[in-house]
Amino acid sequence: MALNDEQRKRFARHLSMDEIGEKGQEKLLHAKVLVAGAGGLGSPAAFYLAAAGIGTLGLADGDRVDLSNLQRQILHTTASAGTPKVSSAAERIHALNPDTRLALHPFHLDEKNAEALIARYDFVIDATDSFKAKFLIAKTCQRAEKPYSHAGITSYYGHTITVQPGKTACYNCIFHETEPAAEADPHLTVPAGPLGPLPGIIGSIQAAEALKHILSIGKGLHNTLLSLDLLTMTFRSIPVNPDPNCPICGKKN
Repeated sequence: MALNDEQRKRFARHLSMDEIGEKGQEKLLHAKVLVAGAGGLGSPAAFYLAAAGIGTLGLADGDRVDLSNLQRQILHTTASAGTPKVSSAAERIHALNPDTRLALHPFHLDEKNAEALIARYDFVIDATDSFKAKFLIAKTCQRAEKPYSHAGITSYYGHTITVQPGKTACYNCIFHETEPAAEADPHLTVPAGPLGPLPGIIGSIQAAEALKHILSIGKGLHNTLLSLDLLTMTFRSIPVNPDPNCPICGKKN
């Protein structure tokens, strides 16, 4: 499918880049990316993916917008309070790029729906905020051989890594799964942070990793955990090796 005149104008800055050009932009328009979580990390990731011209964008989140989200979750507005996050996000994304085909999944990923949902996409952005969801995404993407970007944030600190199943270390190689502990109920406790711009920075990096993967350009965060300390404004690239005994991606499985 060739670009039309409006798309050539919209994506002119991409078309002028040697690594992208018209063929690369057409790749983006044919790509399907799932953003699991439409909150702090998912907001910038989804917004920039839509702006970049990803053809089909899936949004999965079962929460509703709360006023406490607005300090960092830029897809939502005060008027969105009380509405499903995927609906609020869709409204903003449609206003940004009406050509984006949105697939709304107003639920959290679980053992029953994750496999069928992830199979529909080329790349997954893990923008969830629970360890249970992150391990589920890691396991499901490994089985489906779907590349994904993991990220986590807390307070002033964030990290992200990109996983190519069968080729690189996975999430579990770094953060080993143990017996699940009871996670704090956000409705009963107020989490410490994060500082508002933190998920914006990390989520934007996740979007960049997805775009680079689809375009087959540059060097991804494979076998590399990128960490950020906003208090000292320090980035660190930490090498990571695949764990041969990993229960998710190890060679013995």
